[in-house]
Amino acid sequence: MHDHEHEHEYDEECCIEVPEATVGQEVVDFSMKVYDPTEGGFGEMSMEEIQKAGKWTILVFYPADFTFVCPTELADLATKHAELSKMGFEVFSVSTDTEFAHLAWRNSERLLENVKFKMAADPTGQVARYFGVYDPEAGLALRGTFIINPDGVLVSKEVNFYNVGRNADELLRKCQANLHLREHPAEACPAKWTPGEKTLTPSEKIVGNVYDALKG
Repeated sequence: MHDHEHEHEYDEECCIEVPEATVGQEVVDFSMKVYDPTEGGFGEMSMEEIQKAGKWTILVFYPADFTFVCPTELADLATKHAELSKMGFEVFSVSTDTEFAHLAWRNSERLLENVKFKMAADPTGQVARYFGVYDPEAGLALRGTFIINPDGVLVSKEVNFYNVGRNADELLRKCQANLHLREHPAEACPAKWTPGEKTLTPSEKIVGNVYDALKG
């Protein structure tokens, strides 16, 4: 990604402004340095490579390493990581810290001892800006969670302020719903849907009769 200001990214190669990532639209290609706790070393994530592998992508932005709510969120996410991986999701936590800070934090904070997903570094805030979670006054990212399908389309976006932690159970549920809908595009998942429960097939027949459609 190239440098950009505010809501748009200026691409010097094609001389156009790239809008902020939008739900329902394909995201631009980007990459970040990562610390990989599983391998115990550094590497790089690339949206292009993830798409080539036919994988889903989850980006979990958080404000900073060595803080308070953040390790509780990453520890919670770690409890769902194995299940998400089996479903075909690549999971990345992201902050504006460097990959070196990620290593130090992961190895010193006991809450993170079960974290196996890659920890991505966005020190310039370029990726956070693109996803609309960068706070320029603090130089930090808000608590943003994004799900990108194998075609590179952003299908889910959740953003919280600094003081409210997220729930990995709900992230897992949303991933399960999006996976189901990719395989059954004519359907729709109602509130609190979980695998095995009844879905809806939108049509003129159920307008005003959703109760009966769910109970039938």
